[in-house]
Amino acid sequence: MKYVDEYRDDGLIKKISERIKSVTPFGTVNIMEVCGTHTQSFFRFGVDKLLPGNIRLISGPGCPVCVSPQGYIDRAIWLARQKGVIIATFGDMLRVPGSKTTLEKERARGAQVRVLYSGLDSLKIARANPKKKVVFLALGFETTAPTIGLSIIAAQREGLNNISFFSALKLIPPAMGYLLSDKRLNLSGFLCPGHVSSIIGAKPYEFIPKKYAIPCCVAGFEPLDILEGIFMLLKQIKENKPRVNNQYKRAVKRCGNVKAQNIIARVFKPIDASWRGLGEIPQSGLEIKQGYAGFDAAKIFTLPKAPSPKPQARLCRCGDVLKGLITPLGCALFSKLCVPENPIGPCMVSSEGVCSAYYKYKK
Repeated sequence: MKYVDEYRDDGLIKKISERIKSVTPFGTVNIMEVCGTHTQSFFRFGVDKLLPGNIRLISGPGCPVCVSPQGYIDRAIWLARQKGVIIATFGDMLRVPGSKTTLEKERARGAQVRVLYSGLDSLKIARANPKKKVVFLALGFETTAPTIGLSIIAAQREGLNNISFFSALKLIPPAMGYLLSDKRLNLSGFLCPGHVSSIIGAKPYEFIPKKYAIPCCVAGFEPLDILEGIFMLLKQIKENKPRVNNQYKRAVKRCGNVKAQNIIARVFKPIDASWRGLGEIPQSGLEIKQGYAGFDAAKIFTLPKAPSPKPQARLCRCGDVLKGLITPLGCALFSKLCVPENPIGPCMVSSEGVCSAYYKYKK
């Protein structure tokens, strides 16, 4: 495949693997990625097997479904149960466990839950169902925020008064800074997310080497991309010159996509946000601005207080997995009570979740 095969070339991969060995320092090197697609690529292509044994790849909180708090899921389920409400959502939200049930189970019981691929598709549902209230579950990172913002702008322009958006949008750079405040992680470098960076650019990560002296590298998702990104990080570590490298120049600019950033700034404002398994992170979420409050489900509906999690869910260690404190193998539920057919925690639900990747490729 053009523009793909060249990044899977065996000869080039072998060369970069040898170059990695030449710059790998002694001692354990902890490299964290914060993108679910990187997580999948690591295990799918066996990238970890091409690296020296002292390099430890850690899958961080790069899966939006995995970090959406249980309270958000429970409220989404409550909305699905309301008369005359249609829930529009991305497919990987269906099986995320709330405290008692899932959207998938509620749909089987008769709730109106529609799966779509873009926030703009929710407008079509609203037009086709003028007597229903359509609620789009707006979650994701900076990658999905612009299209969701455009959907809200279009709904206001069109005067669609039967649609709203329930935001659980998250921002990646604040979460990376939060992780560095936990000294147990002992991170050596960050492999920064390619998709998010195509929107925000490489510049927002520059506080990390300046404040924490931790190297960063934006990387793509093919084996050669990942290995080259790791090589750039190791070179920074060896030279003791932390900075932000951009391996993924074919998709990422230093200042990112300014038009997309302007849409985000027009519709949303940063707020403190809860991340499942991590806790509250300052200025790491996006709330719909007052000018679009008529499309904010959190303001339109009187949402209930979130119930307490089930005992099994309390044993789930997704938070420690997302921090890199343990691998999924360190969770007592993994591959026993928690399997893809019966996920206890969100990291097993999404294809971008690290527990799902471990189960599929490493179990």
